[in-house]
Amino acid sequence: MNAEKEEYFKEYEFQYAEVERYNIAPSEYVATVRNTGNNIVEPIRWGLVPSWAKDIRIGYKMINARSETLAEKPAFRSAIKRRRCLILADGFFEWKHPRGSKAKIPYHIRLKNKNPFALAGLWEEWKPPEKDELLRTCTVITTDSNSLIQKVHNRMPVILNRDDYNFWLDPTEHKADDFIELFKPYPSDELDAYQVSSKVNKAGFDSPDLINPVSNLDSFAST
Repeated sequence: MNAEKEEYFKEYEFQYAEVERYNIAPSEYVATVRNTGNNIVEPIRWGLVPSWAKDIRIGYKMINARSETLAEKPAFRSAIKRRRCLILADGFFEWKHPRGSKAKIPYHIRLKNKNPFALAGLWEEWKPPEKDELLRTCTVITTDSNSLIQKVHNRMPVILNRDDYNFWLDPTEHKADDFIELFKPYPSDELDAYQVSSKVNKAGFDSPDLINPVSNLDSFAST
């Protein structure tokens, strides 16, 4: 996180210096605040590995968690009760798949005011075989897309309102139903979505020009 983001999230304590990232892939680390009551920002591996998992590779299938089924899925039903987190960001990518084409067109989505924001996430601890150190991992909760993102993808991350951060980070146990109102799609009129370079499709490529606009979303609404 840079100084601007640290100032925006000043109620949380940054205990590590994070390099500015523009293309974070599954299995890499994201800036996270767990609901432990200490309000510390820490790096956690993206791709949830349940405590009962036998193989870390399950995390590649657990980068997202559908809000509608959190109470049902074995990988998430305990975490939604007890292990919630904020995942700090200032944008995210979605990919459009035009009809009749194998192409994947990447779009960058951010707030119109360009402020950072927090995604709703879940976290877990997993003990690798024959190791004493616990690995912390997380997943991003998703919901139905709003009218803007629907032009690209039918799902979107749950972006939390700032007033809901404390409730989401409450360390006491909650039922999944307690958070239904938080899982609504973020308002379309508060977001920007625009096409970016296909270089973002390469996980190892990480550069500021990845979030430079190629064109706006409306140009591709009919493809």
